[in-house]
Amino acid sequence: MPKDWYEWHDLYNTEPKLQQRLEIVREYIAYSLNESPAGAIRIVSVCAGDGRDLLGTLENHPRTKDVYARLVELNSNLVERGRVTIEYLGLANQIEFINGDATIAANYIGAVPADIVIVCGVFGNLADEAELRRLLENLSFLSKQGTFIIWTRGHSNGIPYSESVRKVLHESGFEEVNFKLTSTGDMGVGIHRYRNENSPAPKEQQLFVFSGIPINAR
Repeated sequence: MPKDWYEWHDLYNTEPKLQQRLEIVREYIAYSLNESPAGAIRIVSVCAGDGRDLLGTLENHPRTKDVYARLVELNSNLVERGRVTIEYLGLANQIEFINGDATIAANYIGAVPADIVIVCGVFGNLADEAELRRLLENLSFLSKQGTFIIWTRGHSNGIPYSESVRKVLHESGFEEVNFKLTSTGDMGVGIHRYRNENSPAPKEQQLFVFSGIPINAR
């Protein structure tokens, strides 16, 4: 069992459901890049891990040079691994990796509103639906009208938690673009588009409470 989030990310090397989830997330990131208008594309990633979803997509995408991104992650080992990849890809002038708390609005100042917001591995680590709604409401600070939101949500004990997320997203002003389950049937990946207006200032400094621990996120 992983003792921290750095060890948890090593499960991508062995677990098919995580590998399949990553593949779909990268597909949706590529789609969002393709659909973005000409010019700069601003991206933020919330609880970014080592950034393998975005960085793996940018490695071979034709619009990589248009991307300016900020990734926010609390685990310093994951941030360091991500920064090594950024240097390897030659993207140090375009991608900023913040070692900080992704729940705090101040860590996104200067990078939002974004064209693409990645919130993968987050929804399953919120306490309840009320906290999910709180985060979605606060996404108006990170987003603008037309922003692509890419998200994930696991299933467990026969409960399709992603269906609840899709329902709340619809009620919160997000239009579904696509949704897929991994072939294992227990990981949902969605891409929605934000249809409301940007909030130039955060409604509250703490955008959400991340309550998950690695051993349960497995």
